[in-house]
Amino acid sequence: MISEKNYELGSRSSIIREIFSFGQMRKAQVGADKVYDFSLGNPSIPAPDSVKRAILDLVETQKEEIHAYTAAAGDMGVRDTIAQSLNRRFDEEFTAANIFMTCGAAASLNICIHALANEGDEFIVFAPFFPEYRCWVEGVGAILRTVRPEAPGFQIDFEDFERQLSEKTKAVIVNSPNNPSGVVYSEETITRLGDMLREKSREYGKPIYLITDEPYREIVYDGCQVPFVTKYYRDTLVCYSYSKALSLPGERIGYIAVPKRVQDYERLMPAVAGSARVLGFVCAPSLFQQVVARCVEDTGDINAYKRNRDLLYQGLTRLGYTCIMPQGAFYLFVQAMEEDAAAFCERAKKYDLLLVPSDDFGCPGYVRIAYCVAEETIVNAMPAFEKLAKEYGK
Repeated sequence: MISEKNYELGSRSSIIREIFSFGQMRKAQVGADKVYDFSLGNPSIPAPDSVKRAILDLVETQKEEIHAYTAAAGDMGVRDTIAQSLNRRFDEEFTAANIFMTCGAAASLNICIHALANEGDEFIVFAPFFPEYRCWVEGVGAILRTVRPEAPGFQIDFEDFERQLSEKTKAVIVNSPNNPSGVVYSEETITRLGDMLREKSREYGKPIYLITDEPYREIVYDGCQVPFVTKYYRDTLVCYSYSKALSLPGERIGYIAVPKRVQDYERLMPAVAGSARVLGFVCAPSLFQQVVARCVEDTGDINAYKRNRDLLYQGLTRLGYTCIMPQGAFYLFVQAMEEDAAAFCERAKKYDLLLVPSDDFGCPGYVRIAYCVAEETIVNAMPAFEKLAKEYGK
């Protein structure tokens, strides 16, 4: 017999991917310019020129080595370059030994969860959260607990968080800037989170680890600062991807950073390596390890996302929509105009508006709009948003 758990996962695709696939079909039927697809978080700005230059130079000058295996943890020089960059920017003390190269943030998170989890352990996430967290946590036989958001700012509801904590809690996952809300957890929030986890770790006589999911760290607006969580809580594992900042989602390249001061570090890093081995990650892509080392602090044109954010937020609020103002990432979280967000998204399809309902994000009643699209898509979509709002008397 086949695995029923994996059959269920494979036969029921992500709602985001389902809507994206529907959009591809509609574009073929009516033309791409008539479909307003806000489903997928696919960066719409090109990778910076430094990425192209690095690829061309590496392919030309390192013809033999560039496609070879690296060590399982990644090329030592690449890991050292990343460590030194983190030290400069965040006053850390990383070395190459603290960095493990991965196939993007999804691999980083999956590896960390596998490295920590035993059967029956619990992991806590803060709604709204990226839906794949549930897949990764439950895939190792652990249990996912969800903390509701604190409205209207969508920071952490610490009363609910304390209720969810228990001796079974192995780790907490934090995603900031957040997908799908675009909210950045403030320094006050992160400080309070660290204080509570320290208190509970002492009470339970064991560490509660904090896993940070940070692919949007560099995509922030209006001078917003993203707290680097290792500075606020010792037992933190950082999961990073270059997919968003360098516009390289399809290249699958990222890393895990684990400070040496993390409790049980001498066993944790081998567990990270062992989890990558079990999951079949021989090493991260060799070419793109070298590329990101050469572009380690570069980003694409983040201002393009800010223009899209402002255009969309101002346009929708003018039409009567209730939105959370994003501080980062490239998503707008909008309150559906009826209780059932999935029904609202189905109605939006009449106008070829492709929006993602929030139920799978653990926060019913909202829709996610990915504004990493061409600016004209937003402009041209506004009449459709207006027609949709009029159906609800707005």
